[in-house]
Amino acid sequence: MDVSGGSGQPRSDDAEPAEHPAGPVAPAEGGGPAPTDASTRGEPPAGQAAPESGGDHEDTAHRPTAEPAAAPAETPATPAETRTDAPGGVPGEGERGHAHSGIAKGQPPQRPKEPGGGLLMGRPFGVPVYVAPSWFLVAALITWVFGGQLDRVLPELGAARYLVSLFFAVAFYASVLIHELAHTVAAIRFKLPVRRIQLQFFGGVSEIEKEAETPGREFVLAFVGPLLSLVLAGVFYLAMQPVEPGTVPGVLLAGLMVSNLIVAAFNLLPGLPLDGGRMLRAVVWKITGRPMSGTVAAAWVGRALAVSVLIGLPLLNHWGAFGGGTDDSSGMDAITDALLAAILAAIIWTGAGNSLRMARLREHLPELRARTLTRRAVPVETDTPLSEALRRANAAGARALVVVDADGNPLSLVREAAIVGVPEHRRPWVAVSGVAQELTDGMRVSAELAGEDLLDVLRATPATEYLVVEETGEIYGVLSAADVERAFVRAMARPS
Repeated sequence: MDVSGGSGQPRSDDAEPAEHPAGPVAPAEGGGPAPTDASTRGEPPAGQAAPESGGDHEDTAHRPTAEPAAAPAETPATPAETRTDAPGGVPGEGERGHAHSGIAKGQPPQRPKEPGGGLLMGRPFGVPVYVAPSWFLVAALITWVFGGQLDRVLPELGAARYLVSLFFAVAFYASVLIHELAHTVAAIRFKLPVRRIQLQFFGGVSEIEKEAETPGREFVLAFVGPLLSLVLAGVFYLAMQPVEPGTVPGVLLAGLMVSNLIVAAFNLLPGLPLDGGRMLRAVVWKITGRPMSGTVAAAWVGRALAVSVLIGLPLLNHWGAFGGGTDDSSGMDAITDALLAAILAAIIWTGAGNSLRMARLREHLPELRARTLTRRAVPVETDTPLSEALRRANAAGARALVVVDADGNPLSLVREAAIVGVPEHRRPWVAVSGVAQELTDGMRVSAELAGEDLLDVLRATPATEYLVVEETGEIYGVLSAADVERAFVRAMARPS
């Protein structure tokens, strides 16, 4: 099934505090960049983890059961109630310093090594497969429950029934892995990057970092998982035919056939975050022409399913729909049924809500553009006093400082937080190099970046400021992570 989940926030790796002291900075000798009043600061998205992620900024997670994606990297956090001196407005277009950037254009840095997520089991098709710690809990639970059933069917096994049950748990999750690999192969076929596959409590997740470009591809991407589960159920059914029913192989094959049928049927339910919900979303998307309309419809159907599971599952079991009945059911069975229904309902409800939030995020992501969020910058040489640099910035109407060498090549960026930390009376004796952060390749951002591509670059190299350059190599200005955060919060606050 698909669950949308999250991302990380650009933040500084240096020792400067994340929060800027409140209040404007009084420039020395004529002033400096004139900061506006503080505005509420928010968390930009990070994954796909991953969004964790992600076509979307969040990771699109296909699961065979109703488990939400691990909170990634990729889910935007609630805006933090902190204050900052960074100006929140979008800078106007005007003359900027034309020192050369030293590179032909802003090159997105390489993505850092992805976080794990448990025990690495292998890399089929180049995609890492992890077993989360929660899997061992559910494997123990399956071993215990299935062992109890084996004791009634094959009492002669004795304690060995738990070994057979453990084999069943492993074989069942191997089926789940095949379900997830079906999503992964389809995603690779559509040239969608897959971050990882993770087996965990209540199933597995394929973290696909991009959204399908068309409703047809979205439908196929969602349908292949349940289809493979149905195929596996058929394979186990055929394997049962030459096997005697009352034997260990017969019981195992029957259990695997039934479990794969359940996985397929459950995932075909037409509500997010299940695979059937993704299929419904694709159909509505095709009819209306708007992905958001499909997400809204499938998410609300998913919430209705959550309520139905919460109420209906215990009632159906009480009435004997699953082989039990009122005569042979105990109070403990009723409590177990209610608890299982509550867990499944909570997972489906939460996943549907996450899908709505991530769809809203995807709608507003294109509004984040490096060119419009960039602050005008003034190039200054290394030994320039901070007070003089601020005076030049104030005279030019700029709000950022770039330290350059004698040839105009950028060396470092003056950190806004560091400027605030220098008392006004000391600024004439402090060189700008003393309050600057050295530039790395990841801190050079193309002015043409926007939306998800921009956020991917910022997540790859967390920092407080980035140098924005034109394709010709000229310095365009400085992009503050705080400005991106505020722009993201404003965009998310607007209705879809």
